[in-house]
Amino acid sequence: MEQKLRTLDQLEVGETARVHSLELHGAIRRRLQDIGLICGTQVQCVLENPSGSPKAYRIRGAVLALRTQDAKGVLIQ
Repeated sequence: MEQKLRTLDQLEVGETARVHSLELHGAIRRRLQDIGLICGTQVQCVLENPSGSPKAYRIRGAVLALRTQDAKGVLIQ
């Protein structure tokens, strides 16, 4: 059964998903790829700012904060 795609910003604290694709362009796309955010990478949301942005994600053992506008460009399943 195929899972519905969502964007990374929709991941709730404690929830884990895998990256499906990046719908970003330019420097931010390159930056996220450089930190290992590529197709198949497991990502876990570990912390959410009370205002909602940014959220902190565990990516390949490192915890990184991403703004909502950037996380919306990462498709997950």
